[in-house]
Amino acid sequence: MDTIVSDVGLSVLRRFLLPKSRGTKVIACLDVRTNDKGDLVVTQGDQYDVREQTKDNEVRNLGKPVELAGQCYKDGADEVIFLNITGFRDCPLSDLPMLQVLRHTSENVFVPLTVGGGIRDFTDENGRHYSSFEVASEYFRSGADKISIGSDAVYVAEEYIKTKVKTGKSSIEQISRVYGNQAVVVSIDPWRVYVKSPNDVQFKTVKVTKPGPNGEEYAWYQCTVSGGREERQIGPYELAKAVEELGAGEIILNCINCNGEEKGFDIDLIKLISDAVSIPVIASCGAGAVEHFSEVFMKTNASAALASGIFHRKKVVCKRTLAEGRH
Repeated sequence: MDTIVSDVGLSVLRRFLLPKSRGTKVIACLDVRTNDKGDLVVTQGDQYDVREQTKDNEVRNLGKPVELAGQCYKDGADEVIFLNITGFRDCPLSDLPMLQVLRHTSENVFVPLTVGGGIRDFTDENGRHYSSFEVASEYFRSGADKISIGSDAVYVAEEYIKTKVKTGKSSIEQISRVYGNQAVVVSIDPWRVYVKSPNDVQFKTVKVTKPGPNGEEYAWYQCTVSGGREERQIGPYELAKAVEELGAGEIILNCINCNGEEKGFDIDLIKLISDAVSIPVIASCGAGAVEHFSEVFMKTNASAALASGIFHRKKVVCKRTLAEGRH
């Protein structure tokens, strides 16, 4: 008897039998935080600095999260990502406005919704301990389809690389075991560091397209935690390989040097990581024009590309990016 294979089944088969296909997804990202007045706003960083260079030094405000997410959906974004950029220092389950934003957004936005920020074990002011799994579960109940883990993924990967032991207790392992690998995204935040020779560091380097300020032909990328505030002795190559083994299903690959510059993605970095892992890699940081999306899809194996401020300020519209950036 002939077997009828659905389009979904064929897609799964291609994933296993064929090389990783070129990306086509365009994702809208909303960096969310509380401003000095206590309002939850969408902001944009310049190398992760979200404050205006003015006398008042106020938090840059691009608009309200629910409204902007809805607009991105109407404009044709394939997915929407909320990143609570101060979640690393707050108790996420006490952040009721963020949970409300998720609930309201999920009622009107019908594309995959990812939320990140503060997915970790923590103890609240009353001494009650919460696991990263409990935090993630609350996000899922509030409407998220996927969660993004940042700083905690770095600590987990460092321990795994050191011990080579899967304990089953890490945030990545626990969440992926219950909700599936596809529900766990790891967000990687590295700085580009130029070196004269690959032998100068113990981590994976790349020969850069554009030499460094002193003519350096190579660079490695140093991962950070706490919103780029603390550097760690691990590179994105090592981190990506480790989290894939632990159960992550997708990677958001940032580059702090490119953040807010709008001069294009870091192609060298994205190619390095998207060639190294089999899970989807989302290119992030640096998009300023439709051509930047075309370039990253053409030159790397990124499965998607992400932007934030250029969509919210209408410098680029998602629909045009989808139409032109995919070709």
